[in-house]
Amino acid sequence: MLNIDIKKAETCFPSLLQQTIEGNEIVITKNGQPIVKLVDVRKKPKRKRQFGSAKGLIKMADDFDETPEVFQDYM
Repeated sequence: MLNIDIKKAETCFPSLLQQTIEGNEIVITKNGQPIVKLVDVRKKPKRKRQFGSAKGLIKMADDFDETPEVFQDYM
């Protein structure tokens, strides 16, 4: 991420846009405080989600549906 003062950003804005298109994030600051963040809105997710990709990673206890004894009085 590149931080740049607003005065300098005014003089090199086309260059900043090109850097953003290339994948960089630019933060424009004024008096040292961030005011604007330039990002490429066309970015796509790094990879598509795949159905079933977590199969075998999640385990459920055999007694998952059973009510614990300490809660029996509330049933």
